Amino acid sequence: MTTPILKPRSDLGSGFPTLLWKEIMRFWKVAFQTIAAPVLTALLYLLVFAHVLEDRVKVYDSLPYTAFLIPGLMMMSMLQNAFANPSSSLIQSRITGNLVFVLLPPISHREFFTAYLIAAIFRGLAVGLCVWLVAMFFVPLAPANLLWVLVFAVMSCGIMGTLGIIAGLWSEKFDQLAAFQNFLILPATFLSGVFYSIHSLPPFWQAVSHYNPIFYTIDGFRYGFFSVSDVSPWTSLAVVAGVFAVLAVYTLRLLAAGYKLRN
Repeated sequence: MTTPILKPRSDLGSGFPTLLWKEIMRFWKVAFQTIAAPVLTALLYLLVFAHVLEDRVKVYDSLPYTAFLIPGLMMMSMLQNAFANPSSSLIQSRITGNLVFVLLPPISHREFFTAYLIAAIFRGLAVGLCVWLVAMFFVPLAPANLLWVLVFAVMSCGIMGTLGIIAGLWSEKFDQLAAFQNFLILPATFLSGVFYSIHSLPPFWQAVSHYNPIFYTIDGFRYGFFSVSDVSPWTSLAVVAGVFAVLAVYTLRLLAAGYKLRN
């Protein structure tokens, strides 16, 4: 009985660049749906909430509510689209039966993970940048610290991109993927301080919010714009980096074992 090759042969090259290009082009060629539509959704949130609450809510004592809302909407859009990119790609490939063409080339599980992750981050950042550019027509908003903004944007998209890979591996049909998104991703995103500061919540719900890792992504990202946050940005960075590391290791183990891929 022959022993299967567990690692790709280096002399055959790698399919990583092609897989990465394929995943980026997959959403870029339908940018009207994958980028413009999320931007429109964020714009509608901005128009509705800003119109209703602008004169009624002040955050961090003097910060206008519209300005406070923009980074939250940017991060919410980035998170949702970073999750959607690998999860939708994997479930579609599985249902249509063309996943085998991704598995056959000489691609290691680390390259497989990295290609899907980079594409997810790229889509998330593209959506976030477009939301920010559109929002500039309403409130000129420049980051107070661009480095904090970029670090939290990339790492937060990395978390959701990794979760998207896990969801895409686990889901065998669109119903399961929708359940993963509707009962986990959306509640965690909406209850993370996108539309409010957690200091406006009762003590019990403030404590609950601290157990939501998505809260730290938004709070740290918002700190990059205003140099003000609900918790220390270093605490947020530690939580975000820790969550990403745990999810990345877990996902790599799933891929190395061929979870729901080899059969």
